[in-house]
Amino acid sequence: MVLNRTVICSFIIILFHLVGLYGFLTPELSELFIDLVPFHLLLMLLLLIFSIKERSSHILLFAGIIFTAGFLIELIGVNTDAIFGSYTYGKALGIKLWQTPLLIGINWLILVYCTGVFLEQFKMKNRFLFSLLGALILLSLDILIEPVAMRFDYWTWDGSVIPVQNYLAWFLFSGLMLWIFSSMSFNKQNKAAVVLLFSQFIFFAILNKWP
Repeated sequence: MVLNRTVICSFIIILFHLVGLYGFLTPELSELFIDLVPFHLLLMLLLLIFSIKERSSHILLFAGIIFTAGFLIELIGVNTDAIFGSYTYGKALGIKLWQTPLLIGINWLILVYCTGVFLEQFKMKNRFLFSLLGALILLSLDILIEPVAMRFDYWTWDGSVIPVQNYLAWFLFSGLMLWIFSSMSFNKQNKAAVVLLFSQFIFFAILNKWP
């Protein structure tokens, strides 16, 4: 049953990223697919929840901490320019509270969880090394995301210039969140999460290279 869940969720993850690529790269469909981004994020979250082998209060606590931290970091960042630099959110991530999409906390949760699960396979004992490598993975992903985000109205940077400050903040906060992941005790085996992480890398890499 667990294997079937993993296979089903992984198949849906790959399928929806392929469909998303087609939609974003087809000019006649891109506006529609931008509107569908919030539903895609929520679907990915539901697939991760469905594919988790053992649900516990610890993983709920982890999810609550990362969602709240991610939202608050972005809330402060977009309203003060003090964390990532000067940026504003577009319509792609849906409903906003104080200029901050509610779904941005879910985005942080998905990325941190998937990266943590991927690294967990290597059974690293050193928590600092775990967090450092995880932060580098998420920084690499952010480098791919940023140009695509501006192109498809996720968010825009003042003057269309992505500041170095953004990448430093991503690295720092990613590392802190992965430290929290490594510190908490819950089942961290989820192959569908690894599939989702690699799907995100491939998705944004292709969108970066495609004219």
